[in-house]
Amino acid sequence: MELTLLGCYGPYPPAGGACSGYLVREDDFLLLLDCGNGVLSRLREQTSFLDLNAVVVSHLHADHISDIMIMRYGLEIAFNSGLRKAPLSLYVPAEPRSEFERLPYKNAYDVKSVSSEIHLQEGPFKIAFLQGVHAVPSFSIRLETSSGVLVYSGDTEYHSELEAFAKGADLFLCEANYLEADLEAGLSNHLCAAGAAQIAASAGVKQLVLTHLHPERDPALSLAEAVKYFPTARLAEEGQVMLV
Repeated sequence: MELTLLGCYGPYPPAGGACSGYLVREDDFLLLLDCGNGVLSRLREQTSFLDLNAVVVSHLHADHISDIMIMRYGLEIAFNSGLRKAPLSLYVPAEPRSEFERLPYKNAYDVKSVSSEIHLQEGPFKIAFLQGVHAVPSFSIRLETSSGVLVYSGDTEYHSELEAFAKGADLFLCEANYLEADLEAGLSNHLCAAGAAQIAASAGVKQLVLTHLHPERDPALSLAEAVKYFPTARLAEEGQVMLV
């Protein structure tokens, strides 16, 4: 399984950066996790968006879905010209309903809702979901193939079930939008880098990659917090390719 980090910032990118988007390959199957602003352009540096087999979105905030609204134009043009034979499978939470209802567009997407009870098989990927704690319904995503296990936290505060969900993952891609001081100041809806690392250590994951980095903060501060609890933690870097 190959992971390409297309974008890793939130809730908005720095100059030249992109928000959440992660391309996962297994054999010839291409799965996109999240599609925030800037991701479509980065995706096209790696492959054609027409080659995507499925898209899975953690939650319906703009920094995770905005380029879904742009990619649909290209998909529709390709469908009408015969370059694509079927709508692209798009798995998303059903709430907020107003956001969910904006997603269907002509023949671009086959939109399907997800929940913690749903287990999918898309190509080589077994896909499971766990609802987190966020301002809107947000899901962590576990991808399993014969080659490994990738767990993506999505956006969430700490909650006890996440550790079990990430258990034994070969790679844990975990949001770290905050520092410990932010949580001490009362901020909510996200993990801090130290919290991400503590979950990773307790879950016994092999690799921890910190993502959803704040665009106005020196990422070295986040890494410094994380390595206290998970010494091999690393920061997401746009364009980086990792094997799971």
